[in-house]
Amino acid sequence: MKLVTAIIQPHRLEEVKRELYAAEINLITVSEALGHGRQLGVDEFYRGVKETGNLLRKIRVDIAVNEPFVDRAIAAIIKGARTGKIGDGKIFVTELQRCIRIRTGEEGPQSIG
Repeated sequence: MKLVTAIIQPHRLEEVKRELYAAEINLITVSEALGHGRQLGVDEFYRGVKETGNLLRKIRVDIAVNEPFVDRAIAAIIKGARTGKIGDGKIFVTELQRCIRIRTGEEGPQSIG
């Protein structure tokens, strides 16, 4: 079991979701985030508002997947999020030591999907 976490541009969320659904990955968690990478000091526009420098609006997508879906999830995120410009984001893959479905108490790979 792995946790795939992606930090992406807000305007790419719908495309990333579309690609994940096409890859048969439907269980995602999305949250707003603030941060910056190499684009520190670069002006960006978000919904017509200029944002300068420090912390920029980002979207965090968390996906718990079983091993056969890890590469599919990564490929879908890249396909949906890539613009070829600085600030496209990052993907982190971490080991999930334990996962429990609250409703049933199921644990392990069957609790994810």
